[in-house]
Amino acid sequence: MRWLLAALCLSFAVTCQAAVVMTINGKPVDKDQVLKSPAASPKAGDSKSIDKILVLKSARKLELISDGKTIRSYRISLGKQPKGPKMREGDKRTPEGLYWVDWRKKSDKFNLALHINYPNISDAATARREGVNPGSMIMIHGTPDSEDNPEELFHTLDWTDGCIAMKNYEMREVWNMVKDGTMVEIRP
Repeated sequence: MRWLLAALCLSFAVTCQAAVVMTINGKPVDKDQVLKSPAASPKAGDSKSIDKILVLKSARKLELISDGKTIRSYRISLGKQPKGPKMREGDKRTPEGLYWVDWRKKSDKFNLALHINYPNISDAATARREGVNPGSMIMIHGTPDSEDNPEELFHTLDWTDGCIAMKNYEMREVWNMVKDGTMVEIRP
């Protein structure tokens, strides 16, 4: 039943089109003019656009996908209880399913962070059916790095409350390559 709901939600998202207004310095511009301008044309050496972030929990791997091909791969850490999908707030599990990067922030504690839109419709429905709070604030983020807690201490551990963590220099690379609205698929 969960897969049917997920497929329905995905097909709805694919067929819907959102209205987007492009702006430059706060003023609306015609999208066709921007796309035809020389400044908008790709330059040699520009990195490919990222279509999807693929997280493989069992392999502790995050892959950046462009045109169906993996162009970067990173070692990650997960929630303290990595097996199984996130079911409720506080279960220390990393979610599984389809999500999107919906906003980002700089964090004093975790360097840079990309927020994913957990809970999705399926997660919320499951939590409601179970009578629990699904939780929120699931992010792909960097690692604490201080004198007391050096970054290397965290790298091979599953230590988060359900987020996906990676080395800070790798997180900076992902931050620069991934745009808001990028799909995130998290597999077991």
